[in-house]
Amino acid sequence: MVFAHDTEAALVSAVELVNTAEEPDQPDTLTEIAQLAEFLVKHRFTGVHAGDAAELDAVRALRAPLRRMLTSDRDNAVRLVNETLAQHRAVPQLVRHGDIDYHIHAVPPDAALPVRIAVETAMAMIDLIRADEMSRLSVCADSNCEGVVLDLSRNRSRRYCSIACGNRNAVAAYRARKVSR
Repeated sequence: MVFAHDTEAALVSAVELVNTAEEPDQPDTLTEIAQLAEFLVKHRFTGVHAGDAAELDAVRALRAPLRRMLTSDRDNAVRLVNETLAQHRAVPQLVRHGDIDYHIHAVPPDAALPVRIAVETAMAMIDLIRADEMSRLSVCADSNCEGVVLDLSRNRSRRYCSIACGNRNAVAAYRARKVSR
């Protein structure tokens, strides 16, 4: 593990959320309340969840600002993190709930879901920034994709946002080698 569990979990969920947005070769995959509910269960979000269209719209609107935060250079990321934390009056506290040991929450459990997601992402970015590990975040190496990549591997070898992008590029490289022979 490169970072604390809550840091990794927040980054993974933020990247997945950002990557649900429509791209040139990918449809929007967060268009229904049920899809948001699945996302929340998958990423073990706690606290208030309205489960309505307004919440879905607010979470969808969060994708662009999170993308800017995740793909910014270090100094711009600092500015975006500080703005997010100030806007939501984040007050970090250690909490423990369910089977998850102590970790940091910076807004109350009754804060709106988009606020919790934004603040958790900003808190996770603090660890990346302080460790000078912004290179762990990048944009997919597939020329037809703009997905965000979170590379938590030891050797920092992850280049693609998904298995699909990696496979597509591997097949293209294979075909290119076959043609050049």
